[in-house]
Amino acid sequence: MQIRIDKNARIPIHDQIKEQIVGLIHAGRLKAGDQLPTMRELSIALAVNFNTVAHAYRALHAQGVIQTRRGEGTFVTNTPGEAEMRDLRRQKLESLVEVLFTEANRLGYTPAEVAKAVRAYLTQESEEH
Repeated sequence: MQIRIDKNARIPIHDQIKEQIVGLIHAGRLKAGDQLPTMRELSIALAVNFNTVAHAYRALHAQGVIQTRRGEGTFVTNTPGEAEMRDLRRQKLESLVEVLFTEANRLGYTPAEVAKAVRAYLTQESEEH
């Protein structure tokens, strides 16, 4: 499972973990029945406090996204249908774009400057892959 955290981000680490697990589900990389790493394994892999991972897992459990079975592990409980997944992914992307443009505007960048930076980033990404 590929989870990356940014310890310098304003977003709390437990929220980063939670959002990325949900993102992996929405992207179809995690499916119902898939087992997640234990809290201890994930805390070691991410070099974060065990309680941080536990907080993320508790929140996901409360949302009905994951379930922990004593002695067996933690599993994805359900995944959205294909149409719902497309809608969720589109909504998330729109939200990210809105945050990007809101923050860029706050810092004084024009939409043209942001668009140019996005195009440059996409060109760089396509050249690297």
